[in-house]
Amino acid sequence: VGSVLSSYGWYMLLAAVAVYLLVQKVSRSLAARPGGRPGAAEAAEEPDVVVRRQEALAAARLRMQEELNAQAEKYKEKQRQLEEERRRQKIAMWESMQEGKSYKGNLKLNQQEVESGASSASAVPKSKPNKKPLRGGGYNPLSGEGGGTCSWRPGRRGPSAGG
Repeated sequence: VGSVLSSYGWYMLLAAVAVYLLVQKVSRSLAARPGGRPGAAEAAEEPDVVVRRQEALAAARLRMQEELNAQAEKYKEKQRQLEEERRRQKIAMWESMQEGKSYKGNLKLNQQEVESGASSASAVPKSKPNKKPLRGGGYNPLSGEGGGTCSWRPGRRGPSAGG
């Protein structure tokens, strides 16, 4: 017995500590689990509380569904109005073509009328900012001038060196 303890004593001590820690961890996880204590979860929740919670959940779902239906109706109405406007524009283009007028000019006038109506409804007029070109007018990527520090040069012609 003495020779076994002297040669394997430290290993047996470390194994005992590991088993002790493992047992502690398993017991804590079983205690923390709701099903670990039978009857505790059922006693905590009363039936009328559960019923009230389910009714509130159903009412919230119904409210959300009604809001979604209202949004869908608004979207459908807007789509109908857009389709009606497109139909009117097509009819106006057809009539102008029958009369021999340019339908594109008529379309532009209709769009300007719609934009002027929309801009009169809004108090702030929108102005377009002055746009600058991204590169100067003399930029040509093929000439090699006016570019940055990067330049590409083709490789040497001739037979490949690997053969």
